[in-house]
Amino acid sequence: MAKSIWPLSDQTEELLAAAKTGNSDAINALLEKHRGAVRRLVELRLDRKVQRRVDVSDVVQDVMIEASGRLDKYLDDPVMAFHLWLRQIAWDRIIDTYRRHRVSAKRNMDREQPMTAATGPDQSTMDFAGQLCDPAMTPATAATQREIAERVETGIELLGDQDREIIIMRHYEHLSNQEIAEVLGLNAPAASMRYLRAVRRLREVLEENNLADESDA
Repeated sequence: MAKSIWPLSDQTEELLAAAKTGNSDAINALLEKHRGAVRRLVELRLDRKVQRRVDVSDVVQDVMIEASGRLDKYLDDPVMAFHLWLRQIAWDRIIDTYRRHRVSAKRNMDREQPMTAATGPDQSTMDFAGQLCDPAMTPATAATQREIAERVETGIELLGDQDREIIIMRHYEHLSNQEIAEVLGLNAPAASMRYLRAVRRLREVLEENNLADESDA
């Protein structure tokens, strides 16, 4: 499992404990510690067309301001891990930004744009593609590996929303199965089963659309 985009450490717990006492320095440090992860989430999940009109930094700042305003309530009743709570605020802001800036209510812009920038798939896609393919058959050249990764990205974009979401959470946000279960309101076994079904469906989509690795042909 790749490292999560969210900072998970004893220092976070220490900052939370200090923030609960009203320590303003700890509050600022806590939020700043997570700013980079929030930015990564926004860059990853906010539609590319919307990102042409909206500065990602502005969205991130809105998230941090909202989190600051709601932090006391969270500290009084931490219903989930801090990074998952902050992720939910960011996710709500991403959805709100998309709705306010989409071209038309009838068009799903998420389906029109690639998951990654024009420079090609990132390491998350490359790693996931490697897991989907038979290691003995995966070509060694970087160019071919990128081609396979691009096929995987195309396949993910063709999935239903539920399958697509859980794969992105696992392989792009690098959330653990337990964290995904908490986000989705499921128990861990149910989340695991949903993920396995999504991967199985992705393999089917790759085959149905001639996107599977054909290196053995």
